[in-house]
Amino acid sequence: MSAAPVLAIDIGGTKLAAALVEPDGRVAAHDRVPTPNAPGVDGEELWGALDALLAKLLADAGDPPLAGVGAGCGGPMTWPAAEVSPLNIPAWRGFPLRERLRARHPGLPVRIHNDAICVAVGEHWLGAGRGRGNVLGMVVSTGVGGGLILGGHLVNGASGNAGHIGHVVVEPDGPPCACGGRGCLEAIARGPGLVAWARQQGWRPGGAGATGVELAADARRGDPVAGSAMRRAGRAIGLAIASATHLCDLEVAAIGGGLSQAGRLLFDPMEAAFRAHARMDFARRARIVPAELGQTAGLVGAAALVFAQDRYWSAD
Repeated sequence: MSAAPVLAIDIGGTKLAAALVEPDGRVAAHDRVPTPNAPGVDGEELWGALDALLAKLLADAGDPPLAGVGAGCGGPMTWPAAEVSPLNIPAWRGFPLRERLRARHPGLPVRIHNDAICVAVGEHWLGAGRGRGNVLGMVVSTGVGGGLILGGHLVNGASGNAGHIGHVVVEPDGPPCACGGRGCLEAIARGPGLVAWARQQGWRPGGAGATGVELAADARRGDPVAGSAMRRAGRAIGLAIASATHLCDLEVAAIGGGLSQAGRLLFDPMEAAFRAHARMDFARRARIVPAELGQTAGLVGAAALVFAQDRYWSAD
């Protein structure tokens, strides 16, 4: 294994993050900026923001030699070519992310996967799923995504998009989803969807903005609508995990992403729904836990695509 760090990247609907990750998984340097995701932003503007972030991170660290580049980005995407079309980033449709990063870092391995898959990889490599063979990693934030480790190895699926638990239907007559379906987990539990539902029920945020973080804070202060919204999200996630556990015989479901920071407001109804619907004995053994690596899980997982390729990378 190289002693040089990996340049790790995490691209989401609300933030662009980058880090230098050492071979032992330690995050040696880290920076982030808001994702330019307003209406009218084009793909090149978004790429420019990412390029500037990477340039600053590397310059601040003294431009060290790199072992490679690993990145997580919202999906869907073609894989392994990584032409990305994140549902929560309209500016990128078929954007050639891997090609651009290869041009920026010629001669280095560049490996890109779904951002939630990178969370799953990070949690299996060094976090809540370490030492377990069968792990679901989830991101609950602007979107809801997931990744599967089965038999100790990342499952890619036919197109590299395995693990899209955000599009498991948990409420058949539920709200429309950006994927074109209805009642998907993502449509119910993603932060902006949760805020929209709470507003429809009469929630009025105290500040000018309205975010999942603010909703959770109001729930913590006892706001009844905000509390109902968090229970609604937790129940939907617990239902989806119960189904995934029956299908995949999971040991651990590790939940990360911004909304997971709500803690027990989200995890208590999630656990209750899971226990109510995971009825087979083997499924009831699974545990739902917070992602131990916190907000760096996706970055650590992106680095593992390079450092631990025997388990997490099966393409070129």
